[in-house]
Amino acid sequence: MVVDTLRVFVTVVEQSHFSRAAELLNLSQPGVSLHIRNLENEFGTKLIHRSSKHVKVTEAGAMLYKQAKQMLALYDKAKEDIRQLRDEVAGTLKVGASLTIGEYVLPRFLAEFTYQYPQIDISVTIANTEEIAQAVRANELDIGMVEGKVVYDEIELQPPFMADEMVLVAPMDHALCNVKKGVDSELLQDHVWVLRESGSGTRAFSDQFMEKSGIQMKRSYVFNSSQGVKEAVVAGLGIAMLSKLVVRKELQAGELCSILVKNTRLVRDFRILQDRKAAAETMAAKMFIQKLRQFQL
Repeated sequence: MVVDTLRVFVTVVEQSHFSRAAELLNLSQPGVSLHIRNLENEFGTKLIHRSSKHVKVTEAGAMLYKQAKQMLALYDKAKEDIRQLRDEVAGTLKVGASLTIGEYVLPRFLAEFTYQYPQIDISVTIANTEEIAQAVRANELDIGMVEGKVVYDEIELQPPFMADEMVLVAPMDHALCNVKKGVDSELLQDHVWVLRESGSGTRAFSDQFMEKSGIQMKRSYVFNSSQGVKEAVVAGLGIAMLSKLVVRKELQAGELCSILVKNTRLVRDFRILQDRKAAAETMAAKMFIQKLRQFQL
């Protein structure tokens, strides 16, 4: 079917690599090459220059890519419109989540959602908040779920779908664990902190908390996952601000202690992102968002 060949061509152009395109499309690399050759034979011109290191689109290929994107969008919309006529919730859905949501909320939600809607084919991307926002902005994701602040004109930031409690945690032998009535900014000065990387919603929350409280760090260590931050704190490297979802088991097992912070509300919102300029929202996306708002851990 010509739609399949156009989809292969668009994926090769966007990935700039035959093997990566083959992996995404669940095809063999020779199969991808065959689709491209057939397309070039169809149009009687070279569309892609190949080499062992990169793929370069010809002028004709660039023209076809632009038109192919429009044709595929129209084809997908026609399929969705027909499904909606039949009240059928099906199709494909590309969702992305920041690490806390992707690792501690999304798996349980998807177990329920896919059981109810088995005809929706869902692909999942997990990255930090900024990376998810950029993917939504580039129309690489239909729906993004993040806990950080996102400010882009192209992105619609929807109302929160869940509140997330944050906790200040420390290794069990840390001096702050002995403060039973809570700590203030004075007691939080000059400690070693374990942080997430810049672009993370958890890092943004930690930075905002420390700036508002006027906290100076003695030293800091940076990890690019909440799991890494948690393990570093358990090992005694320092203190950290993390979602309670991330450290719930360790707090119950007595591997970490939770430090009460006086006069401070440590809560953030989980939000849904969508591209304002994206194609009309599909029934699959509508049901995903509706069920996500109803979901409870």
